[in-house]
Amino acid sequence: MDEIFKKQVWEITKLVPKGRVTSYGAIAKAVGYPNHSRHVGKAMGGCPKDVPAHRVISSSGTLSVPEFQERLEAEGINVENFRIKNFKNLFWNPLEEL
Repeated sequence: MDEIFKKQVWEITKLVPKGRVTSYGAIAKAVGYPNHSRHVGKAMGGCPKDVPAHRVISSSGTLSVPEFQERLEAEGINVENFRIKNFKNLFWNPLEEL
């Protein structure tokens, strides 16, 4: 995974509004690499502090990193059993909203 890809992923992720979530797959599509959601996940692993990685979750609405629940709840997002409640309503699609 190259640095350009990582930076693109981080830049899109910085645009996810507070109180909303997106998926690894949506970010992958937005940077022009559909089907590369795992690479997005890897890029999020070492992201800078100003990248809201907690807002990027699996396409099923499940948290990939349980520790992010507290940060999401602090933004007003309800999480139950590591799943986002009202996932479809809170989902931010960069291809439609940018």
